[in-house]
Amino acid sequence: MYAKISTGSGNMKINYQLKLDEILSHLPKEKKATLLLHSCCGPCSSYVLEYLENYFEITVFYYNPNITNHIEYQHRVEEQKRLIELAHPNVHFLEGTYQPDLFIDMSKGFEEEPEGGVRCTKCYYLRMHETIKKAKELGFDYFTTTLSISPYKDSEKLNQIGEMLEQQYGVCYLYADFKKRNGYKRSIELSKQYHLYRQDYCGCEFSKKRCEI
Repeated sequence: MYAKISTGSGNMKINYQLKLDEILSHLPKEKKATLLLHSCCGPCSSYVLEYLENYFEITVFYYNPNITNHIEYQHRVEEQKRLIELAHPNVHFLEGTYQPDLFIDMSKGFEEEPEGGVRCTKCYYLRMHETIKKAKELGFDYFTTTLSISPYKDSEKLNQIGEMLEQQYGVCYLYADFKKRNGYKRSIELSKQYHLYRQDYCGCEFSKKRCEI
């Protein structure tokens, strides 16, 4: 049984950190399983890579069509690659196709949604769906995303999407809530250590506008 946390309202909230602990405890010891790790940026991936590298053979998959400014997008790609070169030479890197038009089309009708609303959930799905398709194509054992490290991202929705995609495609989803156990704090420390560019918005034009208000 996976541990759950009571919300006090009669509902039970799943503890995704404990689900991750259980998965890690049952991984084969003789050979590392392969993991396709969707990364939103270098800073968010820093702790996740530090945490998971001992358990998996990791490929970072950089797929973020929500970053519609090409200069910003390229800056984040280069920072992701620089982090891997500096701190994780055994980690592989794979850049997805840059498709900002997909995000713009997906966002139509949801432009005024608040951060964390329907538009964000659709964005989670867009990026995670592309990740599992690539994981299936390339024969990875697991897939997951760094997005849950952010205190502004809904880990329950992320994990629900991951579970649904696992059932659809047959690639194991690595449940996680990477902000737990001071993961977010550690990502800030690692960002300072490696002098990573740490943006103040998620990447989409809507979050940027709200930061500028």
